[in-house]
Amino acid sequence: MKLPFGRRPQSTVQTPTEERAGLGTFGGVYTPSILTILGVIMYLRFGWVVGNVGLLGTLIIVTLSTSITFLTSLSISAIATDRVVRVGGAYYMISRSLGIETGGAVGIPLYFAQAFSVALYTIGFAESVVATFNHLNQLYVALITTVVVAVLALTSASIAIRAQYFIMAAIALSLIAFVFGHPVEPTQIELWGAPDRLSEPFWGVFAVFFPAVTGIMAGVNMSGDLRDPSGSIPTGTLAAVGTGYVIYMGLPIFLAMRADATTLIEEPLIMQQMALWGPAILLGVWGATLSSALGSILGAPRVLQALARDGILPRWMSFLGTGSGRDDEPRIGTAVTLGVATAAVCIGDLNLIAPVLTMFFLTTYLVLNVSAAIEGFLQSPSFRPTFRVHWVFSLLGAMGCIAVMFLINAVATVVAAVIVLCIYFWLQQRELRTTWGDVRRGMWMELMRMGIFQIGHQPDTKNWRPHILVLSGAPTKRWSLIEFADNLTRNRGLVTVSSVLPSGSRDIAQQAKMEQTIRDYLERQGVQALVRLVTAPNPFDGAQQLMEAYGLGSLVPNTILLGDSEEPSRRDRYCQLIAEIHGAKRNLVILRENQELGFGLRRRIDVWWGGMQANGGLMLLLAYLLRSDIDWRNAQIYLKLVVPDDTAAIAAQANLESLVKQLRIGAISQVLVADGRPFTEILHESSQNADLVFLGMATPQEHFTQYYESLQNRTANLPTTAFVLAAPEFAFSEVLSDR
Repeated sequence: MKLPFGRRPQSTVQTPTEERAGLGTFGGVYTPSILTILGVIMYLRFGWVVGNVGLLGTLIIVTLSTSITFLTSLSISAIATDRVVRVGGAYYMISRSLGIETGGAVGIPLYFAQAFSVALYTIGFAESVVATFNHLNQLYVALITTVVVAVLALTSASIAIRAQYFIMAAIALSLIAFVFGHPVEPTQIELWGAPDRLSEPFWGVFAVFFPAVTGIMAGVNMSGDLRDPSGSIPTGTLAAVGTGYVIYMGLPIFLAMRADATTLIEEPLIMQQMALWGPAILLGVWGATLSSALGSILGAPRVLQALARDGILPRWMSFLGTGSGRDDEPRIGTAVTLGVATAAVCIGDLNLIAPVLTMFFLTTYLVLNVSAAIEGFLQSPSFRPTFRVHWVFSLLGAMGCIAVMFLINAVATVVAAVIVLCIYFWLQQRELRTTWGDVRRGMWMELMRMGIFQIGHQPDTKNWRPHILVLSGAPTKRWSLIEFADNLTRNRGLVTVSSVLPSGSRDIAQQAKMEQTIRDYLERQGVQALVRLVTAPNPFDGAQQLMEAYGLGSLVPNTILLGDSEEPSRRDRYCQLIAEIHGAKRNLVILRENQELGFGLRRRIDVWWGGMQANGGLMLLLAYLLRSDIDWRNAQIYLKLVVPDDTAAIAAQANLESLVKQLRIGAISQVLVADGRPFTEILHESSQNADLVFLGMATPQEHFTQYYESLQNRTANLPTTAFVLAAPEFAFSEVLSDR
């Protein structure tokens, strides 16, 4: 098998008690980070890189790659110094910033990527050992190595960290042996590679090299074990990135001076031939693979532990969140990870999934950059990192991660993205509840703030939408009002369910609790609506108070929805409220419900037409909006017009058909001849089988109460009816027109 290059080992994070000595910057951050950077690609593929693109091309690749990880390190440092990073490292940071769904969508693949990485590195280690000692069995060597690193992790994370000092010494010895080495053949430094021997394009070589500079999450994963996370993580991570950059900028010079391009391309272990003491390079290769395996076996169980504790995993797997000992070490998770890694080792050839694993690690870096960019851009008062980074740098890091993912393997990028999205939607369906806030609310707040100032205060007929204030009282008592408003505005406008409480009946805290109760009830019924309660001496004063004060900037309810008034003693005040709503230039819809029929079968809507001006345009628009709702999608709109005789009917029918065609609403025009019959008789005869009837109301004037009572008498025993009074000076004809 070829040695895989998806190298992103992670180290450990714990949930310790707040008071203990902990690790310092060097042992807790710098050492594990530099060990994940100086890996097998440096030993086995650096010569190949130089041979393909030459010295200058290699230096450009190193600089570009390190720039991306440097920007990501800045983002990590900013987030890590804003909050204590507990169990889970990258998962913890993402879930507390972008929400539990995003954290889980990244965290679950991240766990499996780390668990399978253990197998990748132990197989790579076994391959190099068997190449040196031919009599050994590669599978057995890989299995024994996997068990040994797992036992080391199970024993103690601090012992595992101390073991990495010996690995670091081996890598340092190999670099010293290489620097003081010798040429393998006379050569001339090729700045851009040899065109006749160039076998790979620049970006193809870049994709092979890039994994060599990653692994910067090691320090973050150690956060729970650090004495001073906010100081150690930025210092240790950036120092490791800087050290790696210096080494990677120096090694190509020695390689280019000691062998020609052909030799560099064809000899994977060319560094061993150049070294002062060849076996030191083998020690470095073994140290790199073992440190990577050890980092992964430390990091993966802690991600699993965090996922279980946050309830992302199914409830029956909650035991995986258990910690052991004073340091809360995830021994159960480590045992599970050992099982996963052992199974992967038995499979043997993991090259097929290695690119996808690499994409999961890069996705983690991408999301961390996005988190830091959003937090910095929103400038939330709660985001106060001691290590400040301008959000533009985090955004550049995110863009760099996306570019590198597609350069390395576009197919694996798409596969990883699909897996992450599927997990995200699965978690979203579960409606997980968290005890912490995240940046999503801040994003919506910022978008809302920008949107309110952009909307302006001038009416815009082209973009008119119904924003309905429903004066429903208790939702359970007048549910038809809320249902009607929801049908009219689904995915288009806003609904506010409001109620007026008697003065002094509730204090502010009780009122807020009642609002939350109503919101929960509406959510269970599948209705998206805002809730607003006020206290007032009577319902009419409360309604006027809501109409005058409710809203934000230019985003105020443009339509008021009322239930019909059946109480004669209150009818004068009710009609006065109608006049006040009209005077405030708000649309008014009064729903007169037939208690026996409700909305019937929702198959027929009758609109009694009086012309495009005012009420007619609004009624037709409301009927159209209603039919676009899923409950009314099979309804047919009948546009009805009454004329005095047959002569007028011919012209009226032609005009009405022309209007319906122009408006593209799909209504059926119907002209009715009065022949001396009163309108009430025609109304009852024609609309007795309708499911909803729209009727226009006259503008409130003197003696309006008598008019309204006559309107009630006229529509008695009709199916559910909506009285409509359009706001003055608003051209609903333009909303319906094809401008």
